[in-house]
Formats: sequence, structure tokens, C-alpha cells
Amino acid sequence: MPPEILNAALIVGLLGLLLGVALSVAAKVFYIETDPRIEQVEALLPGANCGGCGLPGCSAYAEAVVSGKMPPNLCVVDRTCGEKIAALLGVAVEEKEREVAVVRCRGDMSLDNKKYKYLGDISCAEAIILAEGPNPCRYGCMAMGSCVKACKFDAIHLREKQPPLVDRGKCVGCGACVSACPKNLISLLPESKRVMALCCNHDKGKSAKDQCKIACIACAKCAKSCPAQAIEMVANLPVIDYDKCIECGMCAAVCPQNTILFIGENPAIAQLEKEKAEKAAAAKAKENTDSNQGQES
Repeated sequence: MPPEILNAALIVGLLGLLLGVALSVAAKVFYIETDPRIEQVEALLPGANCGGCGLPGCSAYAEAVVSGKMPPNLCVVDRTCGEKIAALLGVAVEEKEREVAVVRCRGDMSLDNKKYKYLGDISCAEAIILAEGPNPCRYGCMAMGSCVKACKFDAIHLREKQPPLVDRGKCVGCGACVSACPKNLISLLPESKRVMALCCNHDKGKSAKDQCKIACIACAKCAKSCPAQAIEMVANLPVIDYDKCIECGMCAAVCPQNTILFIGENPAIAQLEKEKAEKAAAAKAKENTDSNQGQES
């Protein structure tokens, strides 16, 4: 073998040996010992990496829990793992109510007076740039499906002529659909809450109805009728204070546009019908009394 090649091979080999030794020394000098509990906690997590806990993935959440920066019960995919993690770490865990996504729009997607009809695949973020979406209501859902694509759990689906529907049984409350909506129409609410204001049109009266026939018209009947004073009109929209709300259903019963939804049987409707019947009966009785008095005279 020529000496030039031999020398080059020796030099390369020596450099490789020196670099290997240097890397070995650096690995020992700069080694950061990791808490073995991080891997144990991560093993208890579902591995969905949905971001529902507020961190990029399960690994980051496991590290935050072990370091005490976050509680162990923020996983929205598997709510049973919180107790297991708490037992592993020997910490207390507070019960956290499950949240579900709510689409705050009930607009009609079949309107013939759309601003334009887009042919092809387009996201909601792209559609909003084009005249704030194709529908007459600039505040309403565009139904382009960005929220559907963002959901990893098949919990939200597009519907014909209506905004997307959330499957409350499948929804884990990760908030991916909330982040995907450029119009901020999707919110997370505790599963037990039965009263929801489902309109985001900030215009009033005729202006709102010209955009959507079932839009909130800012009449404030809901706020005025609430016995618990749990509703405040903010920017022409009702905002429900769930700490005050007693779920009497009166706001939904008096709403002329049906933009406030009450899940289940609304007790206020029966109450209003009873009051209406009592007033009708009283009026009828007064009419009969007046008629009898007229005949006697």
C-alpha cells in the first residue's frame, strides 16, 4: 500500500478515535439525569398527543406533572389516568368536570344569496380572507370543515345546510376544533351545562336578521327575564355567567329567535304556558262578570 494512502488512513482513524473520546467525555460531563418517573407517567398516558392539556404532547405533559408544574388530571382523552398518575406520584387530585365543544352558530347553510360559490378544497382560514366567507352573515360558520379536519377523535361532522355537529359522546374536549375555527365560533363548556347561547352576530335587529333569519337581534329579553341575573348583554350578544345560572330555562323560553338552546325538557316553557292559561282564564272570568253586571243593570 502506498505510504500516502496509509498515512491518510492513519490520520482519519486517529481523528475518529479522538472525536469518539471527546464525545464520550462530553456525554459524561454534560449528562443530565432524568427522573425515571417521567417515563412511568408517560406510560400511563394514552399517547394521543392531542394538546388538550395545553402542551404539545404527552411527553411534555409527563415532564410537567413530575416537576409539579401541572396537575395530573388534565388529560382529556383518558380521564382515568389522572388518578393513576396521582397514586404513582403520591399527590392529591381534584375532580375535573369533562368539557365538550359547542358550535355557537345555528345559521342556515343552504342560503341562495351567498356571496360566492367556491369550487375546490378550501380551509376556513382561507375562506375568511375572501369577503369574510361565502355566507351573508360575516360572523357565522362557513362550514368548510377545518374543525372537522382538526379533530383526532371523529367527534365533529359536517352537515348539509347546517353548521357542524359535535358528537358529545365522542368529544374529549381537547380544544383542537376551537383553535381551528378562525371566527372563534367554537367553545368548550362543562358537560353538565344545559343552557347555551348559539349566535355570534354582533349586529342588532334588522341588520342581524338581514344576514341570518335566526340571528340574535340583541332584544335582551333573555337578560331581562333571567331571575338569577346570570345574563349580561355584551357587544349585542348574551353572555351567560354559569356560576350564577340556575338553569331555569327562562332565557331560552322567551328568546324570539331561538338562539338560546336548553338541552332537555325546558321547565320554563310549561311555566309560561301555565301563566298564559291563568291570564286567559282570568280575562274570561272578568268578561263574564262584566257581561252579567251589564245584564243586571
